[in-house]
Amino acid sequence: QVQLVESGGDLVQAGGSLRLSCAGSGRTFSSYAMGWFRQAPGKEREFVAGISSSGAYTSVAGSVKGRFTISRDHAKNTVYLQMNSLKPEDTAVYYCAARLGTTSSVLWSSYEYWGQGTQVTVSS
Repeated sequence: QVQLVESGGDLVQAGGSLRLSCAGSGRTFSSYAMGWFRQAPGKEREFVAGISSSGAYTSVAGSVKGRFTISRDHAKNTVYLQMNSLKPEDTAVYYCAARLGTTSSVLWSSYEYWGQGTQVTVSS
């Protein structure tokens, strides 16, 4: 079993940056592909970024491409989401998720484990 704890959410002005962290437990954490998702009030949960279990392959949603970067540190069992040039429409609760296997997925239903979420609010 994997437990995930997100941190780093905050209130930031448009154009600012934040780095979200997702700390995972368990010796097999490196066997899991990871994803970041977000959910704004009244909207469906959407894929933001994903990273393979090895960390060699990453993907990001078109809406954040060029602004957000996902990475992972196996030694720290942690996945990061670096968010630059933030926009008010990035406001949401951000969740990290773990999926057993090598590749990430854009489908939230394919992830077995989820963190509790961290709030990101971008003011205009």
